[in-house]
Amino acid sequence: MQFTKLIFLSTDNTCSSPLAEAIYHSLVSEDYLEVVSRGLVVLFEEPINPKAALVAQNHQLSLGEHRSAPLSHEDITEGTLILTMSEKQKQTVLEDYKEAAFVYTLNEFTGEIKEVLDPYGEGLLEYEELYIALARMVKKMVIRLHGADVNL
Repeated sequence: MQFTKLIFLSTDNTCSSPLAEAIYHSLVSEDYLEVVSRGLVVLFEEPINPKAALVAQNHQLSLGEHRSAPLSHEDITEGTLILTMSEKQKQTVLEDYKEAAFVYTLNEFTGEIKEVLDPYGEGLLEYEELYIALARMVKKMVIRLHGADVNL
């Protein structure tokens, strides 16, 4: 399947999904896909988590002026790939967004065993560990999607 859009999906779109999106953009300079991040439970716009922002800055990742945004039915087109951070999020998408044909957890899509853990309420070290796990999985995902067309 040739995907036209990629959505990284987390619960509130303030930490792991925007970090995954930023890692993707740091690896892929070509416009292969429209790539965004969204949240399942976004009641109002919020900025990125300050600890996630610090980790991103330490790794020279650009988060721009990220503000959380909810997943909407309009986000999902025929060629949309949705990568969730957890199995629970994946199941919610499959139940609530029937038009979503390609939904996987990030770890499932990349052949990893452990799903992405949310470090909310933890220390900076746990946020750094999140970055390390996301960087590894997003690199695997980029290779799977784009093959030899990217320089990692």
